[in-house]
Amino acid sequence: MFQRKHLPSPYFSKITEAFLSCIMKYIFKWGIIGLGKIAEKFAEDLSHTENGVLHAVASRSIDKAKDFATKHKAQHALGSYPEILNISDLDAVYIATPHNLHAENTLMCLEAGIPVLCEKPLAINLPQAQEMVALARSKNIFLMDAIWTRFLPHFVEVKKIVDSGVLGPITSLKADFGFQADPQKHKRLFNKDLGGGALLDIGIYPIFAAYTLLGKPREIYAKAAFGDTGVDMKVDMDFVYDITCSAHLTCTLLEDTASDLIIEGEWGTLEVGHRFHGPNNYDLRIRDKPRKTSNFKYNCNGYMYEANEVARCIGLGQTESEYMTLEFSLELMHLLDQVRKKVGIFYLQYDV
Repeated sequence: MFQRKHLPSPYFSKITEAFLSCIMKYIFKWGIIGLGKIAEKFAEDLSHTENGVLHAVASRSIDKAKDFATKHKAQHALGSYPEILNISDLDAVYIATPHNLHAENTLMCLEAGIPVLCEKPLAINLPQAQEMVALARSKNIFLMDAIWTRFLPHFVEVKKIVDSGVLGPITSLKADFGFQADPQKHKRLFNKDLGGGALLDIGIYPIFAAYTLLGKPREIYAKAAFGDTGVDMKVDMDFVYDITCSAHLTCTLLEDTASDLIIEGEWGTLEVGHRFHGPNNYDLRIRDKPRKTSNFKYNCNGYMYEANEVARCIGLGQTESEYMTLEFSLELMHLLDQVRKKVGIFYLQYDV
């Protein structure tokens, strides 16, 4: 197991690639707090990681924890979230609880010295996220925002292509994420007390894409439609970068949408088709050049890549990922807060 009191980064910079390879062969023991659908997918993917195994799971229901542990071969099944702090040999915990509990559960683990991968959104709002980051930094404990898209091979290449300038000056970006949510099947999304609504749950992906590829916008325009329970059912956003570049972003729980990502430049177009945020491929069309389509063959749900990144960083003694920095997560949370303020999405128990 990796020690929680990590050696400083300068030491690890001198380690040879061969020795680092040996380090990565050690078993990396994961815990999971919150055992919903996304936790299932994450647990399934641990068998595809370099060295990860599921070691402990925590739920508010001991029966659910036992069933989950049996299914995924975890050694410890716990009937409350705080009980996971008693498992002394964990290398990291994945927080997969509803949005309203992300900050509370993350702070609990960080206080105990346990590294955390926290499911998106990192928190309900920026002040919560700032508290989480401040604690992680003060205790020198690893923390990462679990936006899996950043580590998927197709998106890594998309960022490289955009950064290379081969598209020419970017003129527009379009990203959307929408599906018709069933109030019975997706009860959490319709519950404002749990941080429900379209923006925090799925709108974060289009915003993430725009921020990752284009940076911070100069202006934000947004409008929203609300449902009977008070949650935002649809949010349309325009991020303006300059007079020649803007991003149109949409999220909705009212209908199935293309959920694609299209980046237009003066010299070409880069497109990721349906469900751009998940395992996928890209299509690149540059003026006067042969069309290029990627051929990434995913053999997992897609969560393997962020899990590997956490193990890599902790193995190197890092307290954050250079590919998903804590500053990036804070800026992303700030963008979400700005959109919420413009359209009137408030969670009164948190936005005080």
